[in-house]
Amino acid sequence: MEKEVEPVVLAAINNTRLSGVLRTPLEVLGRLGVPDPRQKAYEHAWLAGDSVVAALWAEFVSVDASGRWFYVESLDLRYRIGGGERTALQVQRAKDRLTLLKRSLDAGQGLRAVLQTNRVAVKDMEIDKAAKVSVRVADDQEWHVATWDPVRKVAVLVRGERGWLPDEDALQAAGLRGNLPPVAAPAGAGGSSADQVQVAAMAYLTRHFAGYGYKADDVRDQHLGHDLVVSDKKGATLLKLAVKGSSGPMTGFQLTDAERLGAQQGDPWRLAVVTDAQGPTAQHKLYKPTELNNAPGFGQPPAA
Repeated sequence: MEKEVEPVVLAAINNTRLSGVLRTPLEVLGRLGVPDPRQKAYEHAWLAGDSVVAALWAEFVSVDASGRWFYVESLDLRYRIGGGERTALQVQRAKDRLTLLKRSLDAGQGLRAVLQTNRVAVKDMEIDKAAKVSVRVADDQEWHVATWDPVRKVAVLVRGERGWLPDEDALQAAGLRGNLPPVAAPAGAGGSSADQVQVAAMAYLTRHFAGYGYKADDVRDQHLGHDLVVSDKKGATLLKLAVKGSSGPMTGFQLTDAERLGAQQGDPWRLAVVTDAQGPTAQHKLYKPTELNNAPGFGQPPAA
């Protein structure tokens, strides 16, 4: 949906869309040389001659502080963008897309990208039968697959000239924004910072609640005494979560002054403790303000 798109990306889409002849999503693919686009309307990447054309959900196009655009692509076939396991058909479509992206990488070729917004939130795209492309335009700049990391299960697509990559903080933020599995630091990188663990914990909880059809908004920058606000489809607030994460078994942690005030206000405030936030066995537990003493590590100094 347009409200989820970075303003500079949305402005570029609208400029392209309104500066020429208005075309339907299928006509856009036809102009790029995709054969029989109507028969491939539900695919997310296409072969046009020897060139690969890939749909990029504009909602998940990130803009670096330098102004460069990039897109974090999950290589995990099992899970949908919004959380939850894919069906066999959804897995096949995702596999077909990744096969074409890898083909362009192996051939050293760029990508023709079509930027599109959707009529429903992108996280619901694979499970909402009414989901349709709202706007689709061909980007006038070439994209390319800059990195392909099967260990971290992500690829990074970059717009424009080669030789640039977003930094770790930008990748983590993009992964959280796109409800992707946390972009963990590679093995041997010297461990994970507390910030990286926190980002991974937030991403895990975002995916967890998305799997139930709920939305989790990151409000850390507002310093409200909680990190995530979980709401239902009507926008009603269900939970206000102060998130504490650990890269393994839970270590010591303490509440901030703002979090203590939030706990004193009671419902719907909860403490969310996430263990192994960056690993394959991540799990969480919620604690009411009256249950804080039961939370492992509560009130203890953080591990050195």
